Amino acid sequence: MAARAADPLAEGGALALAIDGFTPRPVQQEMAEAVAATIAAGGELVVEAGTGTGKTFAYLVPAIQSGQRVILSTGTKALQDQLFHRDLPRVHQALGVPVKTALLKGRANYVCRYRLDKARHEGQFPNRAMVAELNVVLDFAARTRSGDLGECSGLADDAMILPRVTSTSDNCLGAECAFFNDCFVVKARRAAQEADLIVVNHHLLFADLAIRHEGFGEILPGANLFIVDEAHQLPDLAGQFFGDSLGTRQLADLAQDALRESGDVPGARASMVRVAPAVEDQIKKLRLAVHGEPARGAWPPLRDKTAVQEAIALVAAALDELTAALDQLAEASEGLAACAERAGALAQQLSLWRDPEPRGHVLWYETSERHLSVTATPLDASEPLREFRERLKAAWIFTSATLTVAGKFDHYLAQMGLQEPRTLALPSPFDYATQGLMYLPKGLPAPNSPEHTQALIERVMPVLEASNGRAFLLFTTHRALRQAAELLATSRFPLFVQGSAPRSALLEGFRDSGNGVLLGAASFWEGVDVRGDALSVVVIDKLPFAPPDDPVLDARIRTLREQGGNPFAELQIPAAAIALKQGAGRLIRDVTDRGVLMFGDPRLVTQGYGRTFIASLPPMPRTRELADVQAFFATDPGIVS
Repeated sequence: MAARAADPLAEGGALALAIDGFTPRPVQQEMAEAVAATIAAGGELVVEAGTGTGKTFAYLVPAIQSGQRVILSTGTKALQDQLFHRDLPRVHQALGVPVKTALLKGRANYVCRYRLDKARHEGQFPNRAMVAELNVVLDFAARTRSGDLGECSGLADDAMILPRVTSTSDNCLGAECAFFNDCFVVKARRAAQEADLIVVNHHLLFADLAIRHEGFGEILPGANLFIVDEAHQLPDLAGQFFGDSLGTRQLADLAQDALRESGDVPGARASMVRVAPAVEDQIKKLRLAVHGEPARGAWPPLRDKTAVQEAIALVAAALDELTAALDQLAEASEGLAACAERAGALAQQLSLWRDPEPRGHVLWYETSERHLSVTATPLDASEPLREFRERLKAAWIFTSATLTVAGKFDHYLAQMGLQEPRTLALPSPFDYATQGLMYLPKGLPAPNSPEHTQALIERVMPVLEASNGRAFLLFTTHRALRQAAELLATSRFPLFVQGSAPRSALLEGFRDSGNGVLLGAASFWEGVDVRGDALSVVVIDKLPFAPPDDPVLDARIRTLREQGGNPFAELQIPAAAIALKQGAGRLIRDVTDRGVLMFGDPRLVTQGYGRTFIASLPPMPRTRELADVQAFFATDPGIVS
């Protein structure tokens, strides 16, 4: 089976014959053979496949050939769509193997016919923009077969209408819904149950791993093989989904839904008007009670303040009144019955705000302009992850371009609870010795210095002149990003700053500009793929250590220290090294790409641990001289004088 998996990827193989521009790669064939061997023998395989390996085709070929039931999970909905709509059909067609495929997302990605119908008849919206958005969704719902809002052109990802026309596991009426037989979510799940290969994303996968009842749970046990792409994201996601969370937004949504549902029931509206707004009023008072506190932090010290305890008690009392009123009206309609059930569940969940920290978890809070959420996150998610894999008794493939630290898988395996998997580290086929150059300017101040960002931009400017722009500047904080944007505002290069427009629009404008400079933080460190002459410089301002005020990290550091470990070496450095690899991976995306990877953090050479970071990066030649950078670009065909 392993040899059969490599054949379609070889010179003159099925993919070379069917796909224009396909280039056979030995590392891709090696990965396909390893995946096929794991499918045949069972167990677990962890593959780090360097950029350019072609890992998607390397796992799709043996997965399709296997004839087994496969669940394929990837990092984001955008990657999920790319995999299902572009990569999978090409491989499927090239192989000519009969296989039934399905795309499955969380319910919030599909139009809910029930809630859309209610929104259309209510006609109460705070502004005309929402009315326009509603009309777009109504038109889409009338002609779509899938109901997937990702296919709805003209609707922004953050459109205000979305919560009104989609459902959640809380407010879904299930089989009691009048639209159940025509429900897009139900249809998508039925298609998934009948499919041989189902494409999901990590959020949906974890929602069911953690028994959050997204409705995918009945499909999981039937799978023989799980392939997890972008697998470096799993440890952090596991911490989120194996915990518990309650936010004021859930309570506010309940109050609003109760009011909406009562409008169709004679006599119910008066009862709801009496109790539902009180819940929202007390939520506002709770938010005021935590005003002035850090946006994120440990919950117990904040919870124990008198004003916060009193505010929680008032929220609980208002919720109890709403619950009692809904219980009396539950038989009047399916909608009110669902609200009554939600109210009872939320009243029980309030214990998360009041009780001591659960054993093995850290309780932390996060605030936004209007809301507060409290989360219990496990300090170690490796055990529930291991238990889940053992329960399913399937083969598992974990792959990403960034799983090792200085060539070792130890950190990732420990986080995932993987005890004896097969591991395979495949180098990128790119020639980094000639395609890239790593540059660390001399004389930069310490990264915590107030002068750091300005000093970095001063050293970036001659690099931008040498490269004619065409650069990503990646920052570890939004504060540094904003300062850099101000310093670069008068440069001759078109500037594209995260937050000034949607991500897709920024990337499109950057590509089209020909000499643009894009400034990003957080999400721009990964999942951004710009090939060719449009991008020739990536600047990373600092080593991406997690912020020291992160309450989850702080608790994990304290726990590891109490156990006699070294948190900096065992936890913080490995996590930062993997994040750095992601950022650096934005530079060379194809065999013809050339570029300079510039760092603004002197700790790479002044601290001993800098060697770990360097050893984790692509093997580029290194320099500290600007003249070498200028010489690198002197003959670059992408520079237009």
